[in-house]
Amino acid sequence: MFTKRNFIKSLLLASAIPFTAKAKSIIDEMPEEFTAQKFDDFWQQVRSEYILKKDYINLENGYFSMMARPVLDGYLNEIRMVNTEASYYMRTIQFDNKQKIKDRLAELLGCSKEELIITRNTTESLDTIISGFDWKASDEAVMAEQDYGSMLDMFKQQAKRYGIVNKKVSIPLNPSSDEEIVELYEKAITPKTRLLMICHMINITGQILPVKKICDMAHSKGVEVMVDGAHAIAHIDFKISDLGCDYYGSSTHKWLGTPMGAGILYVRKDKIKNLWPIYGESGYPDDDIRKLNHTGTHPVATDIAIHHAIDYHNKIGIKRKEERLRFLQNYWTSKVKGISKVYINTPEDDNRKCGIANVGIEGIKPGDLAKVLLDKYKIWTVAIDTANVHGVRVTPHVYITTEELDKFVAALKEIANG
Repeated sequence: MFTKRNFIKSLLLASAIPFTAKAKSIIDEMPEEFTAQKFDDFWQQVRSEYILKKDYINLENGYFSMMARPVLDGYLNEIRMVNTEASYYMRTIQFDNKQKIKDRLAELLGCSKEELIITRNTTESLDTIISGFDWKASDEAVMAEQDYGSMLDMFKQQAKRYGIVNKKVSIPLNPSSDEEIVELYEKAITPKTRLLMICHMINITGQILPVKKICDMAHSKGVEVMVDGAHAIAHIDFKISDLGCDYYGSSTHKWLGTPMGAGILYVRKDKIKNLWPIYGESGYPDDDIRKLNHTGTHPVATDIAIHHAIDYHNKIGIKRKEERLRFLQNYWTSKVKGISKVYINTPEDDNRKCGIANVGIEGIKPGDLAKVLLDKYKIWTVAIDTANVHGVRVTPHVYITTEELDKFVAALKEIANG
């Protein structure tokens, strides 16, 4: 029987299956064992599914990575659908549909769906945790000066509001071992320490931290661990359940390729009850993670589009994607290491990095370097000049070619030579 509700459900079902109108591409046919380096035609096919500007080479995908065309097309369809159904969609289908999307994200990330919510970004996710603690004066929190500024600002606010003490460590760029980093955090912990914040992948250098080892150490001292995973999801191959952390926040509009304004928050089940929501919520019990997700009316088409991004990501495969991103990073960094005056602000050990790297030139301020790269060479990067890191961050996505990276390397050589 035809009903309006059935009609809407049929629309949603269709929108959840992208690529149905596309002819088979090499993405559908390439087996997992084929590598990024050997099969460049595969990555050329991937590149063809991005709408790229010819004005510049985009080496700043770490802030927001554009959607692939199939994801963008799906997203635009979702916007039209929600706009057409308006309040009917918002009062009926919205909630079941969001649950299905959350279930898919939980499967992708390797955690329970009862421990995950969809947020707008990493900042919202982690600030929900920082502000959700029942802080008391003289409580301590430990973090690194290389952590993201928005979260450091939230800790500063809690210090002003509740009198907590924030203790910062500084992460060495090339540690001798994982244990050196673990010990660095361990020395900062005291009996008053309640929360330890760490990055999974430091955004300004690309350094990957030994999260599991740090969590095990902190837990042995009764300290909870919150992980900033903004750059890790859909970038490196891992499962949240393997990390042993208590809280994990990330943005999906970076490496997963969703529309801007989509993120996740993971909270271990036994930690949910004691967190205060940012916004009042009486519809869920204290131990239900949905109490932290009261964001009011928001652009729900962004949530639906996560379906399309997951489908596209899965077609490429996380192992293949991680390999490609690490290959691109190693490709250009290996070519600039011997250039006079050029220095790399990224670990040398391959196990401590993937697609993100940072480069500087002696005698040139990061902002000036970023400007000349864009103005003269039409290469888009971002300047980093903080926490003992001075250079430009370089974040090529899977569609970037080695030819484009060669132009970047040539530009650095020319600038370094004056």
